[in-house]
Amino acid sequence: MSRLQTAALFVLLLLPRTVCTADPDESQTAAFKKLLDDEWQWKLQDDPEFASWLGDRRYGDRWQDLSLAAIRNRFEHHKTVLNQLDRIDPENLSSTDRTSYELFRGEYQNTVEGHRFGWYHVPLNQRGGIQDANSLASAMSFDSVKDYEAWIARLNSFPKYMNQTIALLQGGVDKRIVHHRKVMARVPGQIRRQIVDDPTKSLFYKPFRDMPDSIDEDEQLLLQVQAAKAIRNKVSPAYQKLLLFFEEVYLPACFEKAGFGQIPNGGEFYAFKARQFTTTDLTPDQIHDIGLAEVARIRAEMKQVIKEVGFQGTFDEFLEHLRSDPRYYYEDPNELMAEYQAICRRIDPLLPKMFGRLPKIPYRLEPIPEHLAPDTTTAYYRPPSADGARGGTYFVNLYRPDTRPKYEMEVLSVHEAVPGHHLQIAISQELEGLPEFRRYGGYTAFIEGWGLYSERLGYELGLYKDPYSRFGQLTYDMWRAVRLVVDTGIHHKGWTRDEAIHFFAINAAKSMHDIENEIDRYIAWPGQALAYKIGQLKILELRAKAEKELGDEFNLSDFHDTVLGQGAVTLSVLERIVDEWIAEQK
Repeated sequence: MSRLQTAALFVLLLLPRTVCTADPDESQTAAFKKLLDDEWQWKLQDDPEFASWLGDRRYGDRWQDLSLAAIRNRFEHHKTVLNQLDRIDPENLSSTDRTSYELFRGEYQNTVEGHRFGWYHVPLNQRGGIQDANSLASAMSFDSVKDYEAWIARLNSFPKYMNQTIALLQGGVDKRIVHHRKVMARVPGQIRRQIVDDPTKSLFYKPFRDMPDSIDEDEQLLLQVQAAKAIRNKVSPAYQKLLLFFEEVYLPACFEKAGFGQIPNGGEFYAFKARQFTTTDLTPDQIHDIGLAEVARIRAEMKQVIKEVGFQGTFDEFLEHLRSDPRYYYEDPNELMAEYQAICRRIDPLLPKMFGRLPKIPYRLEPIPEHLAPDTTTAYYRPPSADGARGGTYFVNLYRPDTRPKYEMEVLSVHEAVPGHHLQIAISQELEGLPEFRRYGGYTAFIEGWGLYSERLGYELGLYKDPYSRFGQLTYDMWRAVRLVVDTGIHHKGWTRDEAIHFFAINAAKSMHDIENEIDRYIAWPGQALAYKIGQLKILELRAKAEKELGDEFNLSDFHDTVLGQGAVTLSVLERIVDEWIAEQK
């Protein structure tokens, strides 16, 4: 996903639940809300790219400080905030503020705990980093001369940003905090795409190609000249420096094998990442076993569909049939995009029957940028900006359409757009009465768990009428179950990349191109892939509980509004929210 999504996916170690019987204390409430406001402003100033993703233009002339001194200062800052929180008694806060306190404190505790592992020495991977810094411009609005001047200032300060990135990578080499060489070998090609002889062909020049008429033509020309000069003299040379370092120093130092177990304290760090991303206390072994059980369950359902379509052959032969038969693929990327758009148009009007609240912010479809498409997955979602100037974006991969199966397009759209990511994230941003860190942040287990849960809702929306489309839904469910097995396999049990690819391939009908990209994603982003299935299972468990306890009084729309009504929270907090709703309904 995007930098915004990565920066915003907060996770925590939960505090015990406290019961408040007294009325909220006004002074404690005021102190807590001031701390939240101050910290939000600190975060925006400290992370200018995050601010720009949200549509805040105040810091559009700079990059985040990635120096070791700045990283240490952030660590000390978070410890100071925890000390400030100690002076606030959550029992003196309202119910909503107690939840915010619990989430906020956990977020900062997690940040402090994770600092000692030094993962900041890996500031990029094949899915994103400074080699894709230009993508920030696509999320920004350029309406005035000041907006363009700020971007030019960013371009001129790019060498410092690059030098800090290289220094972090060098520190990773020195401390053996690096990635698998085969995964990182994808990066030099991405860097080369940023090195251009003609600066107007640069990806960073995109905002200057179609400037608004409100800016005088002479002013436009001056800005374009300044931008081209900055790209020629600052940006391209910085990337040339990174390419030289990456190929001659970094790649040779990367591990020949995949897995967190090779870095210092790797086993402990992976267990921490598993707790962080799932917001549970599940161990890697427990998660691995859950994955194996889910793989077996879903495989049995897949076999029923294979029997239904009358395929004469083994399970493996059916998967190969789906991967190789051209009838399941488009040849033209434009046809692929047109079908994605048609699917979304069919889904949108169906939502009111299972949601009382729908987002006001719209979404649109766009192709994944060409310079990233070969090395990334099938699709991803970019949230709206906080100022409402930019809606949500459902990015789809049009690279090699002959590897993008038709039978998975419905389930993919349900997950990434509606009722999946766009509906959930846009509603969260529109919630009133919640602090900004909850409206624009969240937890992977909730966000991706909701996306995966939404895939099941496709049946109730009237999708998956074709048995192959149903097999596509099962393939996606299997995909996330497989993740539990291969992610823990690679980073906890010592599996090789090839072993992970093989396990994936024998259980899911994804194309081999997608499977390899996915496995490399899990190698590069340890633990993140665990959140999807763990989150989905919790939401399904809570829905089943509500249906059982409420019987005929159960209302699906009310249940969904309850789940989404307080933003993306941890799974423990979500369970408490649903339990309280069930009690109220009774």
